[in-house]
Amino acid sequence: ARLGDQLADLLRESPTRESPLRKQAEPVAPVPVDLDSRLHLVRLDHIPALDIEPIWSPAVRSSLEQLIHERERQVDLARANLAPTRTVVFTGPPGVGKSLAARWLAHRLGRPLVVLDLSAVMSSFLGRTGANLRHVLDYAKSVDCLLLLDELDAIAKRRDDIHEVGELKRLVTVLLQEIDDWPAVGLLVAATNHPDLLDPAAWRRFEMKVEFPMPNEAAVRQAISTFLGPNDALANAWSDLLTTLLTGLSFSDIEREISAARRDAVVRGRPLEASLHDLVRRRIDALPRAERGNVGAALIDIGLSQRQVHEITGVSRDTIRKATRRTRSAV
Repeated sequence: ARLGDQLADLLRESPTRESPLRKQAEPVAPVPVDLDSRLHLVRLDHIPALDIEPIWSPAVRSSLEQLIHERERQVDLARANLAPTRTVVFTGPPGVGKSLAARWLAHRLGRPLVVLDLSAVMSSFLGRTGANLRHVLDYAKSVDCLLLLDELDAIAKRRDDIHEVGELKRLVTVLLQEIDDWPAVGLLVAATNHPDLLDPAAWRRFEMKVEFPMPNEAAVRQAISTFLGPNDALANAWSDLLTTLLTGLSFSDIEREISAARRDAVVRGRPLEASLHDLVRRRIDALPRAERGNVGAALIDIGLSQRQVHEITGVSRDTIRKATRRTRSAV
């Protein structure tokens, strides 16, 4: 208990993030570089800003909020001889918000985001890659930051993989040693699209694991409203239709489709609805045949004629009429 009280006193007496004393006391460590290419081994983002509020499942949001609360209550944790979570790994398919979550955490914590640059770290010189990785991790330990190791599977592959060379296997050893020695004041976030490729020993080093799922229908609907911009009337009119068309895509794919339509409307000087019609044309073939009639019915509800809907979707007018009667009778 006495040790916990002493740690709590140190935390209370330490200068705040905004104080001049902290700014003077903290060394400004030079960003590490590859000795041969002279490329920076990390990308540094000073307290990243967020353009939109991220959309996550309740389980993901709860885990991220837990990390924030632990940092806010670290004095209480110290009194109990505990430290906040130091290491966390994000898993999930591409485009579901793993990197965005790291930016969000850095933003909420008011810390710079340091991102490992794999293209610079992976040196062609034998033995240099491990040294580069160690330089990055030592640098991140020396500054008050959040370190993101994106594409973790590239540097922490299973050591029993017979196809990997010894240099890459040594990377895993370097990483494990550094994670074991990670300071409580820092936060190490790793992300991977391929958790099955990770070395089991790397899995065990992370104190928290957060799985990011593909967006469900409600999340897709929310993302559409966000990416369409401030036009609430348009978002309300097109929400059901676009949700049907885009369910099954990741957040980044949904944003790409809608942003492409918005750009097209601007450069061609036409209403956004016209560009959304083109989006329907691009996506309609990816839907099961039974769903295409529902898309046609949704376009009718927006105000298009059966002829226009047929031209956009390729669905026969008879199928459109049946789907329209079916959806209206279900209301």
